[in-house]
Amino acid sequence: MKKLVLLVFTLSQLTVLCAQDITGQWNGLLKEMNLRLVVHITKTDKGYGSTLDSPDQGATGIPVQTTVFVNDTLKLEAPNLGISYSGEFIDNTFKGTFRQGGFIIPLILRREEPEKPKPNRPQEPKEPFPYYVEDVTFENPAADISLAGTLTLPKKEGKFPVVVLISGSGPQDRNEELLGHKPFLIISDYLTRNDIGVLRFDDRGVGKSKGTFSGATSADFATDVLSALHYLKSRQEVDTSKIGLVGHSEGGIIAPMVATKSDDVRYIVLLAGTGIRGDQLLLLQQELIGRAMGMSETQLEISKKLSTEVFAMIVNSVASEDLKKDVNAYMTVEVNKLSDAELPIGMRRDEASIKAQVDQLTTPWMVYFMKHDPATVLEKVKCPVLAINGENDLQVPAKQNLKAIKTSLTESGNTKVTTIALPGLNHLFQESVTGAPNEYGTIEQTIAPEALKVVSDWILEQVK
Repeated sequence: MKKLVLLVFTLSQLTVLCAQDITGQWNGLLKEMNLRLVVHITKTDKGYGSTLDSPDQGATGIPVQTTVFVNDTLKLEAPNLGISYSGEFIDNTFKGTFRQGGFIIPLILRREEPEKPKPNRPQEPKEPFPYYVEDVTFENPAADISLAGTLTLPKKEGKFPVVVLISGSGPQDRNEELLGHKPFLIISDYLTRNDIGVLRFDDRGVGKSKGTFSGATSADFATDVLSALHYLKSRQEVDTSKIGLVGHSEGGIIAPMVATKSDDVRYIVLLAGTGIRGDQLLLLQQELIGRAMGMSETQLEISKKLSTEVFAMIVNSVASEDLKKDVNAYMTVEVNKLSDAELPIGMRRDEASIKAQVDQLTTPWMVYFMKHDPATVLEKVKCPVLAINGENDLQVPAKQNLKAIKTSLTESGNTKVTTIALPGLNHLFQESVTGAPNEYGTIEQTIAPEALKVVSDWILEQVK
């Protein structure tokens, strides 16, 4: 889910059947997303090994998986995220194509570092800030890890309401940085200027936080948020009767989990939070994004049929070791029945590509996400809830999710529920044209002022 988690991969070992020396550092720039990629290649007993950096997302030293270098062509596969790259070796440069899902982007890998254009982000606040800022660390004893973040308070001394920001899916830093945007920095700045303190932190295994992100699920991340609450209670500047949670995307799944486990949560805000089970959400998301990308009705129908069957296998699964094998067998048979014209955008029929997609669909996080029904948690939430979605959101469609959130809360007796659909806003709450993820990086605005005001005004009403 989310913001298309575009660049947290695991690419792998390289097998070389050519004489060229491809060891060393290779640099590329995904221009449409303004994201740098760095591949480090070294020789091993079996050929080559490599690691990957995504500097703009704070990810370094990511181990690489199955990659082939044959006939002057480098092929990389990133199974966990369905990412692939194929580039031809010409004049000590790889010229090729990067793919993820339905996105197909030219990518050149060179020895020299590319010059990265600085995107215009007019909302990004600049120092000095008119409020107190402190870098902090706190412990999560349940996971035996230390987490690092930033606490902002209206003033250094006093007692203030404080919210914890909870990021969306994929490894996120404390600013939830994506495509040059820093949504959590913008939110933190706006709320703190309006007398609401904010704690935002790097996800486990990201930035200065310890631990390992890979293999963790939403339930694991909920323990990180619980530890953030415990930390806030130790701060004398925090009014412990006015602590709240603000979760974006997957964070909107985690916030209700935490609210049902801690009486310290007095209110929650769900920003593009989900109200329907994960597999159902992914089917909606797949159709909306596929149509925005120009897939034909035939391709959309075939994609839906394949995904419906695969998702059902995952949701009904018990033994993970059998799941991957069963999904791979089904996908191999069904995909190879399709003609080239019927093949959905981004789907390939070769063995490596099918395996990569199956690996992505059967990660612990994805299996948990597909099986999780937010309604079972929301119906236990008794504190005030604000849920807002953008009407142009193609990842968490507003109509279906806001209705489900409100129904789950109100039918269980929660009368303090506000749901709002904001016209023209996408999954990141930017003012958008289509809402398609490929617009995110091209839009200069990080968050629409309207969304910031709605959230701030509602929180201030709760903490009067």
